[in-house]
Amino acid sequence: MSDILLVHGSCHGAWCWRDLLPELRALGHAPRAIDLPGHGDDLTPVNDVTLDSYADAVLAASTPQTVVVGHSMGGFAISAAAQKNPAAMARLIYLCAYVPAAGMTLADRRKQAPSQPLMPAVRMADDGKSFTLDPTMTEALFYNDCPPGAAEFAIPRLCAQAIAPTTVALPDTRRAESLPRSYIRCMDDRTIPPAYQVTMTQDWPDKDVYEMATGHSPFLTDPARLARIIKTILSR
Repeated sequence: MSDILLVHGSCHGAWCWRDLLPELRALGHAPRAIDLPGHGDDLTPVNDVTLDSYADAVLAASTPQTVVVGHSMGGFAISAAAQKNPAAMARLIYLCAYVPAAGMTLADRRKQAPSQPLMPAVRMADDGKSFTLDPTMTEALFYNDCPPGAAEFAIPRLCAQAIAPTTVALPDTRRAESLPRSYIRCMDDRTIPPAYQVTMTQDWPDKDVYEMATGHSPFLTDPARLARIIKTILSR
């Protein structure tokens, strides 16, 4: 049995793992999901949210035996935590997530991609410190292949996303990279282009890279297969 910590991406919360949690439990694991600061039930004001506070939230929920899974923007959160204290976790799994490169912010990484599908949906706050997403566009971006009812469950729960965590680079990523790492690419992703997921992992060993034929939310689209892939990763 593995202790698995699930870390969501931009605008999401622990709620997004609703369907994956029972699938992982059925395979004998002990999964947990957290709300990062300013997300879900966490009441941190959005303008107080930082990448450092994300990292601290992950570290507070992790143990040296914990496998930490980061989705989308959550790839930066789990990497920042691992860079602070790699001894606080056992392994990192990136789920169609941004993988930090030394000296580059998440915004820098996003701009490297061959296209920017999320940007037309972004609605900036008046103070420029956070954004929300146009609810008429989010189903096509995040939940394009989800079963009936999934988008209706998810869209009302999306929250404002702080800009600050996306504008801070990790000067050094070597401590995070010292941990065992795996990546799950989503090959019908409408948010992070699949080609860019390939680019970010092009120098990773083949044994550490997996693929799913889903969009950006495999935890809602095919949670059973996602759970099996995680089980495979942890059995190696």
